[in-house]
Formats: sequence, structure tokens, C-alpha cells
Amino acid sequence: MTASPSRGDRWTFLTNHARVLLHIARDPEVRLRDVAASIGITERATQAIVADLEASGYLSRTRVGRRNRYTIDPTVALRHPSEADHPVGDLLDTFLHREDPPAAPASRDAAAREGERREVSGA
Repeated sequence: MTASPSRGDRWTFLTNHARVLLHIARDPEVRLRDVAASIGITERATQAIVADLEASGYLSRTRVGRRNRYTIDPTVALRHPSEADHPVGDLLDTFLHREDPPAAPASRDAAAREGERREVSGA
């Protein structure tokens, strides 16, 4: 059984609310215009989503000069009843963790092992 081409190519796993929240988590001082452009939605839709997230306690906004700075509360539970036992921080960690650069200690360990190899081989 195959999905209808008219429907099958349009759905995604993450909602625009999740995408907006992830963008803000990556850059708390991001302009909503840039978020909208990146996601492919209107700036007005992005503003409405931020208002929803703020009203639900997921984020707060602070004015810093001419810009906004957003702060996310990672302890607020996800909204769907089947996921309500998970905080939004779990979702953010899942997506933001995979974007982190490799840890520095791993590089140091590799350099230390290389140094040990040189000492053992006499090189």
C-alpha cells in the first residue's frame, strides 16, 4: 500500500512549533525573520508560534536593546498526553546534542595515545 503522492510528500515528524523552539535554542538572540525564512513559514506565523510557546511557559522573551533574547524553560512537560512525562528539554537535547562538535577530551586522548605510540616505537 503506497501513500497518495499529494499527501505523502507533505508531512513531517516535527511541527513548526518544535522547529521554532529548536532554532531559538540554537541561538537565543535569533531574529524571528530569520527563523521564518529558515523554516519556510511566514514571519507572522513565527510570531504566533512564539506567542503560543511563551503563553505555555516554554520560553520567555526579554528585550535587550532593539532585539529580543529568548530563554527556554527545559523543565516544562511536552503537551501531548502520551509524552507529558517528558520535559521539552529531552526533545531539545536529542536534536541539539547531535549538532555538537566532537568533545575536546577525545582529541586530547587521541594525541596522548599517539604520543605513547611514538615512545614505545622509539620514533
